[in-house]
Amino acid sequence: MQADEFELYDLRVEVVVHDDRKIQCNARVGDYFEAHGEMLHFPPGQGFSMYSLAALLPLLPAKQRVTQPADWMSTDAEVACPDPNCPTRFRITRMGKRTFRHSETTAVPLEPQA
Repeated sequence: MQADEFELYDLRVEVVVHDDRKIQCNARVGDYFEAHGEMLHFPPGQGFSMYSLAALLPLLPAKQRVTQPADWMSTDAEVACPDPNCPTRFRITRMGKRTFRHSETTAVPLEPQA
């Protein structure tokens, strides 16, 4: 890898439910979206609750990065729906890694290496 390259995991966030209570956030089991770098990709015609998305967004950049095996970000994969009455969980799965170049993702130059 070159000095200005870094890797991020692609992510898949999928709706899962572990019991038969009514889903409150209008999700359907199996609904999903993917994160590739900074871009979110939704299947055609599928929506996603903005409240659920708001709960997930802060976690996604951390989940994209390589972490230590004992870090909870490496092991914990499900996030609860923000509605406490909703049984929905969102499973975040790390998929393949994608390589990015610093110079293509920011206007801030890298400091020269010592």
